[in-house]
Amino acid sequence: MPGTDTVAGAARSAAPQEIYVVPSRCTGCRSCEMACAVEHSQSKSLFGAITETPLPRRRIYVEAVDTVAVPVACRHCDEAFCANACITGAIRRDSRGFVLLDDSRCIGCNSCIMLCPFGVIQKDETRHVAVKCDLCPDLPGPACVAACPTDALRFQEAGDFARSRRRTAAVVGAAAAGGVVAGPGGDADPDPAAAD
Repeated sequence: MPGTDTVAGAARSAAPQEIYVVPSRCTGCRSCEMACAVEHSQSKSLFGAITETPLPRRRIYVEAVDTVAVPVACRHCDEAFCANACITGAIRRDSRGFVLLDDSRCIGCNSCIMLCPFGVIQKDETRHVAVKCDLCPDLPGPACVAACPTDALRFQEAGDFARSRRRTAAVVGAAAAGGVVAGPGGDADPDPAAAD
């Protein structure tokens, strides 16, 4: 609603970075899930996290579809149904344009869980509050992105991500046509996948 500071009424800041996925690079190793859980643990270490009670919750989920693994996380939607449904205002858009949850205001009604089209808001059954991606505000970028060993997750602006995907498509197309593919330094790049 216009004039409010909830997600529905707040405009995104200019070109915020978001998590983008390159599914062809994901091996399904779940390093992103583990890094997310560790970052949201009390100890911030793997050894400490696995001994905590309750166990820390991940906010990214690797889903397998046939033979392809795809990491799925909050999309920080422009029209965020979760925030529109939140009766306490616990879910809001911050000054960077990200959709964040203040769990101190959450009453555990599950409205956000029911309305998230991606199924990435979960309930912490111990604390009876919703849990969702916060893009790791204490880090330079999300822990899941930093942990990905294959660069399947990218934290970029939409335009930068689109440019990299166009470059990949051009490289693959040129290679398929039998052309010489120039790499980033102008050298021939025999591996079209290297451009992603």
